[in-house]
Amino acid sequence: MTNSQTSRPVALVTGGRRGIGRGIALALAAQGFDVAIADLAQDADANETVAGVRARGMRAAFFACDVSDLQSHARLLDAIREQLGPVDCLVNNAGISVSRRGDLLEATPESFDQLLHVNLRGPFFLTQRVAAHFAADRESRHYRSIINISSANSFAASTNRGEYCLSKAAITMATKLFAVRLGEIGVGVFEIRPGVIRSAMTSVAQADYDKRIAEGLSPIRRWGTPDDVGKAAAALAGGSFPFSTGEAIHVDGGFHVQRL
Repeated sequence: MTNSQTSRPVALVTGGRRGIGRGIALALAAQGFDVAIADLAQDADANETVAGVRARGMRAAFFACDVSDLQSHARLLDAIREQLGPVDCLVNNAGISVSRRGDLLEATPESFDQLLHVNLRGPFFLTQRVAAHFAADRESRHYRSIINISSANSFAASTNRGEYCLSKAAITMATKLFAVRLGEIGVGVFEIRPGVIRSAMTSVAQADYDKRIAEGLSPIRRWGTPDDVGKAAAALAGGSFPFSTGEAIHVDGGFHVQRL
């Protein structure tokens, strides 16, 4: 069954097999999207996410992909088009943190290069390829969007993972650049900045975050959830903000609000 037969929009969620990616995939399915889930390998987590999308009445397919491998991007998009249809919404969620938190003065070139390749270079060039398709084919029946998942570390400095902060700060500018380039053809480009979200990535610092949240790290004193991020992504992808683009949406319990 082709996408034209279903008449539903198609979303690609990178890093979609678990955590924030799963929350986004399930929320997009609830919004009426068929969902392509791209991640490093198909495992039990990936199968659970695929099943969750299908349980919401939407089509889902998993695609093995390393977003930092630029040569894989064309194959990925071709495979999605074949199975689900052309992508209408790209969610750049795939990302990694530092392998070990430590002193900024001891950050290594290897860690820096790895973070920039996965968190910035890969998403930038995948976005470029999807954006070129959007620019070439302006006849889509669906609202089209690009949603970049960055972090509160796009503006909040954490000296124990400096290279991660730099990779996320650059996503802010990439969002603005593509928003300007694609605005004339009606493609919305957005950034979501999650705060402390309960996931495998933050589990290494759970005790520290538990303490800081209880002490008032954010006005809303709880952990965020992947569902919180998913709801924001679904609203953006669904076209609820048609006269907005280049905007950063904070999903952080108010952490970003300066207080005196």
